[in-house]
Amino acid sequence: MNSLVPPDPQEALVDADLKEDGDFSDMLSEQRILLPGAQMLTAFLIILPFNGGFKQIVQTEKLVFLATFVLALMSLVLLSAPAIQHRLMRPLNDRARFKRVATRQIVAGAFTLAIALILATNLVISEVFGSTVGLAMAGTVAVFVLCVWWLLPAYLKRMQGY
Repeated sequence: MNSLVPPDPQEALVDADLKEDGDFSDMLSEQRILLPGAQMLTAFLIILPFNGGFKQIVQTEKLVFLATFVLALMSLVLLSAPAIQHRLMRPLNDRARFKRVATRQIVAGAFTLAIALILATNLVISEVFGSTVGLAMAGTVAVFVLCVWWLLPAYLKRMQGY
């Protein structure tokens, strides 16, 4: 290709559209990874109160359950919202804007899922080993999730010059 020939603007638009489609597909794939985790946690929490031993847990554990359940439901709603919105808004007039909103919803869904996982850890471990071990394990999971889901990507993004 001759370097003196200016680039074709139409070609640049096609390239941008292809990149936009690839980014959109990546976002949907990421959503498909998070959504089953939120679904499974929510399903587990839905059946928990119907088990005989649930009535015997102390009020504090019931409050932890309530917070965990609400956060799991919120994550489920936030993680599934982009798919539902995409279907209802078709055809998309502003794909870039939709992606920005959907990305925020997915990140918010991951955040609420992370807190729900931490609280679920506390709930389960406290029941089996006591509240001290439950809190310690929930703290461990919190640090792990913070590092792997939030700090590592931020660090890698900074190192790659994004």
